[in-house]
Amino acid sequence: MADSDDNSHASSNPIDGNVLVAKSLARFGADRMFGVVGIPVTSMANRAVSLGVRFIAFHNEQSAGYAASAYGYLSGRPGVLLTVSGPGCVHGLAGMSNAMANAWPMIMISGSCDQKDFGRGDFQELDQIEAVKPFSKLSLKAKDIREIPDCVSRVLDCAVSGRPGGCYLDLPTDVLHQTISESESESLLAAASESFGKREIASLPNSEIEKAVSLLRNAERPLIVFGKGAAFARAEEELKKLVERTGIPFLPTPMGKGLLPDTHELAATASRSLAIGKCDVALVVGARLNWLLHFGEPPKWSKDVKFILVDISEEEIELRKPHLGLVGDAKKVLESINKEIKDDPFCFGNNHPWVEAISKKAKENVSKMEVQLAKVVVPFNFFTPMKIIRDAILGLGSPAPVLVSEGANTMDVGRAVLIQTEPRTRLDAGTWGTMGVGLGYCIAAAVANPDRLVVAVEGDSGFGFSGMEVETLVRYQLPVVVIVFNNGGVYGGDRRSPKEITGPYKDDPAPTSFVPCAAYHTLIEAFGGKGYLVGTPDELKSALSESFSARKPAVINVIIDPYAGAESGRLQHKN
Repeated sequence: MADSDDNSHASSNPIDGNVLVAKSLARFGADRMFGVVGIPVTSMANRAVSLGVRFIAFHNEQSAGYAASAYGYLSGRPGVLLTVSGPGCVHGLAGMSNAMANAWPMIMISGSCDQKDFGRGDFQELDQIEAVKPFSKLSLKAKDIREIPDCVSRVLDCAVSGRPGGCYLDLPTDVLHQTISESESESLLAAASESFGKREIASLPNSEIEKAVSLLRNAERPLIVFGKGAAFARAEEELKKLVERTGIPFLPTPMGKGLLPDTHELAATASRSLAIGKCDVALVVGARLNWLLHFGEPPKWSKDVKFILVDISEEEIELRKPHLGLVGDAKKVLESINKEIKDDPFCFGNNHPWVEAISKKAKENVSKMEVQLAKVVVPFNFFTPMKIIRDAILGLGSPAPVLVSEGANTMDVGRAVLIQTEPRTRLDAGTWGTMGVGLGYCIAAAVANPDRLVVAVEGDSGFGFSGMEVETLVRYQLPVVVIVFNNGGVYGGDRRSPKEITGPYKDDPAPTSFVPCAAYHTLIEAFGGKGYLVGTPDELKSALSESFSARKPAVINVIIDPYAGAESGRLQHKN
């Protein structure tokens, strides 16, 4: 084992473990890091910055972890979360688990106690390898400085191999203090580079592609469903070709929105119930048949529907047991499908009964929504301010802002009203329905897409999880506008019936209540950002115009009627 007291390397520029970690991250393309520094990783963060890795310092590892996971999705490269040992690692598990649930690539790097003191009650001691196991694709501990380059390359590689997800690297304090010569470090980095990024992706037999195309060609009511897996694969151009060549209607999952514009004539979002209830063949690309798609089962889906499931994970296809499973990268599989169709084309025209039915129902539902949105309601319900926000965002044109959305009613209404026109411009609570992701996602989006404005539309409960990170927005001067729908609590203040207001603590605030009309906008003002308090259409329009033009950190506090909306949003049956 290398020894920090060994003077034999002194004449050849010794470097310690902190520097070698930083050099490894830079060598293998990890150019952004999110986290909270402290014992024993502060030096590592400083060294990484000096080598060209941008470090975004947070107040809380939970938000930093959410940022790392979202950065992995938006950039296509693993986001890196850096935490201290023990409780820092535990806080970071929020980000790791979120990456696992959403299939986004990230790595968490945590310092840990001296190896010789493990098991003796050392400072922040924890078996971190065991703690991360349920959420990690690969967990490694560098037990000697010479293992660092290989460990870094392996976790970065694994995070994006197959189904993306989180990986973990444990760095004991004593390893970070060990030294080796710079020349040896270069040899170790070169050796680790030899196997880095060399992943073989098996191609599908053409017979399987032919089966998929035959199913689509002979279907009476086909549907194309795509999700954030297709977005991660950058499959938007291939999806566009497929939809426009075949004339098949399409349905995006919430974070698949924008791969094709919501305004596309074949979009079935506004006729979702008809589309999934009546289709006879569904090509599902980069989306899992989980709760978001009603598990692909009746009564939401027809009992006779034939699923063609395209997924990077063979295990996912084995779990869902579709009529036809195509294992592979979404973009490459779609390329093969498009090639097969090009050689023998077919197209469902606008006059096809199925296409006409989808289009007619979509127009009817959009018209109903527009009638509701045309009503100006003050005090605000959810629809009046959401329409104003929609129009302000559309007025910006391209590049479209990245929209971050979380909350119950706020997210549900926003998903129906706000329009996505460009890929990877919507981030929300995702597969796990995670609350508290908002500010972390905002920061990740601003770092990953510096040319885009970031607009968060959040409920006051969701904002409260990570509200202190508005200081991070100001510190880094990120172009983020946070719009808080303030209805005084979870779902909206006190909604208890009289018979529920009893017992010795009946005079306490309701479990769902916050301070009414809380001045959330003043929080960012404390750090030098811009805050707005709005309660009328004109006030909201003015605040949006000014903040969107400034492209500076801002919080717009929108006062909502506490009795607008519904408990649990659209998931009332589960509460």
